[in-house]
Amino acid sequence: MAGTPNFDRRTFLKLAAAAGLTGAAGVTTATPGRSPGPKKEEILVGVSKTADSPRKAVEKHVPGNATVVHENKTLSYVAVKFPSVAADRARENFISAVTKRDEVKYAEKNVTHQALYTTNDPQYGSQYAPQQVNADTAWDTTLGSADVTVAVVDQGVKYDHPDLSAQFGSDKGQDFVDADGDPYPDVLADEYHGTHVAGIAAGTTDNSEGIGGISDSSLLSGRALSESGSGSTSDIADAIEWAADQGADVINLSLGGGGYTSTMKNAVSYATQQGSLVVAAAGNDGSGSVSYPAAYSECVAVSALDPDETLASYSNYGTDIDLAAPGTNVLSCWTTDTEYKEISGTSMATPVVSGVAGLTLAVYDLSPADLRSQLKNTAVDVGLSENEQGAGRVDAANAVTTEPGSGGGGGGGGGDSTTSTIDDSLSSSADSDCWSYAWEYGSPSQVVVDLSGPSSADFDLYVNEGSGTCPTTGSYDYRSWTTDSEEQIVIDDPDTSADLSVLVDSYSGGGSYTVTVTEKE
Repeated sequence: MAGTPNFDRRTFLKLAAAAGLTGAAGVTTATPGRSPGPKKEEILVGVSKTADSPRKAVEKHVPGNATVVHENKTLSYVAVKFPSVAADRARENFISAVTKRDEVKYAEKNVTHQALYTTNDPQYGSQYAPQQVNADTAWDTTLGSADVTVAVVDQGVKYDHPDLSAQFGSDKGQDFVDADGDPYPDVLADEYHGTHVAGIAAGTTDNSEGIGGISDSSLLSGRALSESGSGSTSDIADAIEWAADQGADVINLSLGGGGYTSTMKNAVSYATQQGSLVVAAAGNDGSGSVSYPAAYSECVAVSALDPDETLASYSNYGTDIDLAAPGTNVLSCWTTDTEYKEISGTSMATPVVSGVAGLTLAVYDLSPADLRSQLKNTAVDVGLSENEQGAGRVDAANAVTTEPGSGGGGGGGGGDSTTSTIDDSLSSSADSDCWSYAWEYGSPSQVVVDLSGPSSADFDLYVNEGSGTCPTTGSYDYRSWTTDSEEQIVIDDPDTSADLSVLVDSYSGGGSYTVTVTEKE
């Protein structure tokens, strides 16, 4: 039973200010002539929303040989393009100079991301992925619902494919590579990845045609990768924001590379706060660290399994893995006359999880945090380490037949939750508050920390777990650092050996704020 205890000295204590502190809708159409795909000549500059506009805040600091070529007002960043002949040093000098400006939160290269699949020789045969995650059993409860939308941010999707056309409505999506309203692949022979991913998540089931996708969810295509299989941070971030604004319940990111970027982090944070579950591929390097964007705490990071449920040799693994799913030799939709083909990768495992998420939402109305917990709580332990499988192999039958919050499966978890709130204010960018939160449960399965601050200011949220020490803006376990004052941090299986420490910091401006901490057993 949910409870709402009052903040008192036992539950939530205000600490002394931390020492050592350091200071589509909304997407402006790209400037004509801006090249599609990777944009290595560009620097992305994030601007606090206390500025009049991102473009105005940055434009006056741009050197004469560069120009602002793109603006995203929702995520509050601009892209500054330098001539292709400009030396890397010129871009580095610009990053160093512009980040000294009060309204600028970050500046970073517009790095390139790749579709995360591993090609192999064509193999034709029966599907195994839906059966391995017990989707066929889940279909006795639901085939999915057109009221649930899965957005595929990837290459374009062949939306007239016979196994996909029924899953698309009148709005097929957006093309962020070529900056137009048609996400159809440019070169069908080369641009198959998005179509394959879409078919896994939501190829039409029980239609006497081809394959059965995991769920009969509605599909949206956000074309952010070109026919070469690569795309820029800005195109992907814009597509994520657009998908969230379209009301996507699940956003599938079968892509990675480029490392941590604030622009992408802010995009997945925005999508989560808008109500979208972001599911991302762990990476195909076979390494012990999860690639970005999957490594962001907001994302559900997915590793890939072979048909015998061992970890695929190509799959990344590590402490950030949330779930595992079949990814090797997965049969799905194709863009050429072949129509169906098997390929492998964490790209293929990711839409299996997205499809199971779609099935789950057809039965239960869940927030992104609760949906994430449901998928993990109902996962199946296949005998791998936690670094390889996370909570376990996703299981569709368990997910749709287990009442949320009742536990079960490999992820554990109970049914109780408790919510605590505190209201206070910050006066200016020189101000911050640190709070210590005493745990209500001995072993909570998840804690969600939300910050809601004034729209006229830019407040940020920092959290430490397990140490009892106050985070600073330069030293923390978790940070939510968007360009406005709406922040959220989700921690699965938090360390309760010490009180949770929460820092609210004003990057710019002042006003009242509310911090909400929700523990789930």
